[in-house]
Amino acid sequence: MRQRIGLTILSLISLTSFNVGLKAQSMQHPPDWPDWAYGLLSPLAPGDRVAPPCPPTAKPIECGYMGQPVPDDGIKRTLPDTSASFTRNEAYFGYGPADWYPNDHPLMPDIVAKGKESEGLQACALCHYPNGQGKMENGHVSGLSATYILQQLEAFENGTRRSADPRKANTNVMAMIATRLTDGEKQQVAEYYSSMDYRPMVRVIEAVEAPQVRSTNNGLMLPVPDMPPTPLGQRIIEVPEDPEKTEMMRDPRGGFIAYVPVGSLVKGERLVNTGDSKTIQCGICHGPDHMGLGIVPGIAGRTASYTMRQLWDIKQGTRQSPLMTPVVANLSAEDMLNISAYIASLP
Repeated sequence: MRQRIGLTILSLISLTSFNVGLKAQSMQHPPDWPDWAYGLLSPLAPGDRVAPPCPPTAKPIECGYMGQPVPDDGIKRTLPDTSASFTRNEAYFGYGPADWYPNDHPLMPDIVAKGKESEGLQACALCHYPNGQGKMENGHVSGLSATYILQQLEAFENGTRRSADPRKANTNVMAMIATRLTDGEKQQVAEYYSSMDYRPMVRVIEAVEAPQVRSTNNGLMLPVPDMPPTPLGQRIIEVPEDPEKTEMMRDPRGGFIAYVPVGSLVKGERLVNTGDSKTIQCGICHGPDHMGLGIVPGIAGRTASYTMRQLWDIKQGTRQSPLMTPVVANLSAEDMLNISAYIASLP
C-alpha cells in the first residue's frame, strides 16, 4: 500500500513539474523575481531550460540536470587540519562522498554516508555534507529539530514544498529522495542531523559592486577569475570564501561571502526586530536570538540565498506554510532581500 501511495504521489509531483515547465516556457517572471536566490543569472524567458519531469519510475538522480561525467584528473587534494586526501571525483562520489573531518560529527548512518545506489538515491552527505552545514544552493540541516526535519521530508514527499522557480532542479530531486526513504531511514536522518549544532557560515559585506559570477547546474555561484566587478543592483551575490575548496573538494568547513546592497542591513534589522508595520517580529517564533524555538527552525547565519528562496517560495504558494504565509503577505521582494541579508549576518 505504501509503495502504491508513493507512486501516486510521484505521479502528481511529475505532472506538476511538467505543467510548471510548460508554463515557464511561455511566460517570463516579473522584474522583481529574485533569480539570484535560485543561483540564476537572468530572468526566466521562453525556451529556458527547466527542471525535468520526474516520472514514477525515475531514480532521484534522474530528476536533476544530467551533466557530462567529469574525467578524473587523479590529483589527490587536501584540506587543512586533516590527513585525508581525495581526488575531485572521489570527493563527489554520490554513494560515499569524501568525509574530510570524521571527528566533526557523530557516526553517520549508512543512508547519510552512502545513500542507496540501487535506487539512485545519493548520500545525504553529498549535498548537505556530513556535518549538515550545506551550501547556498541547498538546505542547512544541522541544528534543526528532528520533528521539523521529518515534517519537511513529508512536505517534499506530498508536494507541499517545491520551488517557485521551475529551473531549480534539485528541489525535485529532494522530493524524489523523500519519497524513496523508508520511515526508519527518515528517522535516522532526522536524529543524526538534529544532533549537531549549526555553525553560521556567512560573511556579509554591503557593497555597490560584486564579483562577476558563473552558476553551476544546481545553483552554486562561483566568481569568474580575472574579471572586473559588476554593479550589484538590487540583488545579493553569494560566493564561497575559497571557491576551489568548495567546488573541487566540497570543504564542509568552508564559508561564504554575501555581497548585499548598501543600507540593506539596517532595513533588514528593522523588519526582523520590529516588523516595520508590515509583518511581525521574527523572534516571536524563531526565538530572541533567531536560533530556533521548539520545532520552529533557527534562521540566524543561514545563507542569504537559502533564506530568500524560502520566503519567496512561501509568498508564491509553492512552499505551503500556514504559519509563515501571513508573515510574508505584505512583504515586497526588496523587504525579503533586506531580511535575508540581515539574517545571514547574525552570529
